[in-house]
Amino acid sequence: MKTLTASILCLALCLSTPALAQTAPTRDPAQIQGGTYTVDASHTQVGWRVSHMGFSNYAGGFSDVSGSLVLDPKNPAGSKLSIKIPVASVATTSAKLTDELKGDQWLDAGKYPEMTFVSTKVTPAGKDKAKVTGDLTLHGVTKPVTLDVTLIGAGTNPLNKKVTVGFEATGTLKRSDFGVKTYVPLIGDQLHLTIAGAFERQD
Repeated sequence: MKTLTASILCLALCLSTPALAQTAPTRDPAQIQGGTYTVDASHTQVGWRVSHMGFSNYAGGFSDVSGSLVLDPKNPAGSKLSIKIPVASVATTSAKLTDELKGDQWLDAGKYPEMTFVSTKVTPAGKDKAKVTGDLTLHGVTKPVTLDVTLIGAGTNPLNKKVTVGFEATGTLKRSDFGVKTYVPLIGDQLHLTIAGAFERQD
């Protein structure tokens, strides 16, 4: 009886597994599908970090990111990236500070509701890395910024069956260059950005 029960349980597990089966994501560009991808907003995060009076590195983030990626694995230099970040989505662990950052002394989300990045050049820097230079617009000012981008993985999402590719991008900018000068240099001028981006292919 125990053997029969164990066999039935094993069969049930085997039948249920394929629903969530997943081929391991690849980091081989040759296996990635080219085409137009859009941001998976639910799984894309934009983080920032700045020195707080030299005592700590204070971090926060943005959400509700949108945008598109035209991906050409055979010719990475031909790829294009466009990202939009709603400034009012800025968040920290302090509600008071979050409200201040949205105000006109800082990001002025009412007057400048979006931060955007539009690539102008993609330079491969290894099998799964690239330097992506583009125009970053923040606080009404547009300046070139270069992001160091690393491929995290690509494949088919086992839940929604969409072809998905993910990257991590990092970069640094001087916030004073964009007119956000409050408390410089007491609060650090160097703003470190990290973008954990997931993109879904449009069929």
